[in-house]
Amino acid sequence: MSISTPTSVTAVAPGRVNLIGEHTDYNHGRCVPFAIPLATTATLTVRTDRGLTIVSDRAEPWTGSLDDVDARTVTGWPSYVAGVLWALGQDGWQVPGLDITISSTIPLGGGLSSSAALECAVAVGLAGLVGAPLDHAGRLHLAEACRRAETAYVGAPTGGMDQLASLLGAVDQAVLIDFAGPSPVTRTVPVALATSNLTVVVTDTGVRHSLADGDGGYAERRAQCEAAAAALGIASLRAADVEDLTRLTDPTLRARARHVVTENARVVEAVGALEAERWTELGSLLSASHASLRDDFAVSCAELDVAVAASLDVGALGARMTGGGFGGCAITLAKSEIAPRVRGAIDAAYAARGWPPPRHHEVVPSAGAHLT
Repeated sequence: MSISTPTSVTAVAPGRVNLIGEHTDYNHGRCVPFAIPLATTATLTVRTDRGLTIVSDRAEPWTGSLDDVDARTVTGWPSYVAGVLWALGQDGWQVPGLDITISSTIPLGGGLSSSAALECAVAVGLAGLVGAPLDHAGRLHLAEACRRAETAYVGAPTGGMDQLASLLGAVDQAVLIDFAGPSPVTRTVPVALATSNLTVVVTDTGVRHSLADGDGGYAERRAQCEAAAAALGIASLRAADVEDLTRLTDPTLRARARHVVTENARVVEAVGALEAERWTELGSLLSASHASLRDDFAVSCAELDVAVAASLDVGALGARMTGGGFGGCAITLAKSEIAPRVRGAIDAAYAARGWPPPRHHEVVPSAGAHLT
């Protein structure tokens, strides 16, 4: 595809909250994320040469060319942008030289998919420039290109949930994503927060992580899941059940696999609870998910655990860490009148430990990435 009529476009792509289904995507499992109002905006302007500039409101600008993109020498935060241009170029798109300006309201490294939102904003912007369709099939293609950008170009071993959530989000809807087949299968699930007098509070702990930092956290968990599947003689942990876990003699691999198996089951139950508006049940599933991520998958941290416990202590329906873990954000499902108490209880618990105060956001399922 080559440049269509516009020479400058602006695209907005949201971050996401994963309601439930953590560390299941790369295990061919299920998850239920939804897009949130916090978002990244990218303006792409076509140049007459092969130059490339990337300017962000959060980092030093980067200047280079498409030759740097093709040589795969772009590093740091600009590599997320370069990776998208590279991936779509690999798909046959005629990528022009560009001046790209980026702004965002998503906390960086907070587990709300700031990287995927950046990728998706650039991808949707480029689609607008070349006249590529933004129908469901077109969005699935962009999600896969953005996933390749992050895995093959940036080097972060993510599973694709974040990009799909950002591109397929809808108002008052979550996206059920099933990664069992060669391509993900998706459908929307109603999340009737407003009519049920419910609020989702996102608490940003301030503890930061990076999925591409090579510190052994996220990548190690992925490798452990693959090792557990290999030990069971199956292609992925999606094919395992609870009875299979007894055949894993390594206690660490058994714990990692137990989280994935039970989390997949919780996703199925959570979808049923959402569709029937059984909110107490949903809250219990969220809390069980956190316990599993903390104890079996070992990706929580003290700040996340305290936020979850404080929420439950003041009457929240459920709470859990969200995102890859090792820091980032917790989410709490509560009756709207309880939400201020949730925020206050978490703040007080942090203050009692001498920790910096966290930041809170109240989020609702929001529209997916789009041109403005």
